[in-house]
Amino acid sequence: MATGDAGARNPGIDLLRGLAIVLVVFNHLGLRIPLGKTALAGVLPAWLLRGLNWNGYEAVYVFFVISGFLIAGNALRRWGSLAAIDARAFYARRFARIVPCLLALLAVLGALHLLGARDYVIHRAGQSLPRALLAALGLHLNWYEGQTGYLPGSWDVLWSLSIEEAFYLGFPLACLLLRRRALLVPPLVLLALSLPWARAALHGNEIWLEKAYLPGMAAIATGVLGALLANACRPPGRTVAMLGWLGALGLGAVLLDGGALWHWLRDGYMLVLTLSALCLLLCCRWRADGGTMRPLRGFGWLRSWGRLSYEIYLTHMFVVFALVRAYRALGGGPALGWLWYLPALGLCWLLGTAVERLLSTPCERRLRAMLPGGTRHGCGVAPSAGANRRAPSEAWETGRD
Repeated sequence: MATGDAGARNPGIDLLRGLAIVLVVFNHLGLRIPLGKTALAGVLPAWLLRGLNWNGYEAVYVFFVISGFLIAGNALRRWGSLAAIDARAFYARRFARIVPCLLALLAVLGALHLLGARDYVIHRAGQSLPRALLAALGLHLNWYEGQTGYLPGSWDVLWSLSIEEAFYLGFPLACLLLRRRALLVPPLVLLALSLPWARAALHGNEIWLEKAYLPGMAAIATGVLGALLANACRPPGRTVAMLGWLGALGLGAVLLDGGALWHWLRDGYMLVLTLSALCLLLCCRWRADGGTMRPLRGFGWLRSWGRLSYEIYLTHMFVVFALVRAYRALGGGPALGWLWYLPALGLCWLLGTAVERLLSTPCERRLRAMLPGGTRHGCGVAPSAGANRRAPSEAWETGRD
């Protein structure tokens, strides 16, 4: 997240969402080439291999928290308070950030379906291409899958976008309606804390349990509350360090041994996940504000994944499907399956970089210049030399402004 200089990035937040997007990619590879069946099973502990392969869902919830934290934080930086939010400018910026890549993805997926490409054809009973397009554009693809079953993988990733953007449709209106922080914070707290109970009520439908609106919005609300807290105070360094350690321990416990937490807490383990992610975000923000945030050496590649998280999230299934097809065509035995994870990392990054440079950023700049309120000048801030550039912090949002 930008702090001070609008062009600055927070390396800690980039690192966190870089980890999250890598876990999403490894999860989708693991469903097809499980690390537990490769030669790594004789070298690395089983809990580590499980953590690498089966935390994609939890990683998306980390993204939800990051999204709420960044978007609410950016709104506070632009307008001073959420009560002063410019809804027109807010929607313009969301549109410019999300829609170009989404429309391009849907166009490609529609073409692949019509061409009969394997892995991309919508074939379940009750599903169709027009209805899937309507669900994706109408922000209810998660509900559509809950009613009809899973869509092909490249479509399925859009479930989180439906939750996130549905939240942000109502977010500015709620801020303007309630206006006072004393009225806005209590419902956000209730929503954030509802996560375990919302999930517990959904166990009758596996898909809807994963993709329902309320649990995802609870995670986003957690991030919004964090942005309000970060803007309201700056605790001493020891408190910030303790938050960082608590966040790291909690996140590690969920990602490395979520089964044990589930045994003790049931759906409450997801609340441990969202609150741990929030602790890390607060630590990163306050350390950056205090001038003590330094990038960890050797993790630049992971931070670059964080910067490209939206583009990689939307496009990584093209790489996954291609590599899995090649793996099976070459008759690769399961023992060497782990080797396919290495090219997956490089190819996903290259594809995400190409989409960001050739499509995402250029279209966003043009749309922000064209749409009412889409630029900083339209938000009531004097334009600068970089006014038409996307602030680097405004990136996920499966987020991600």
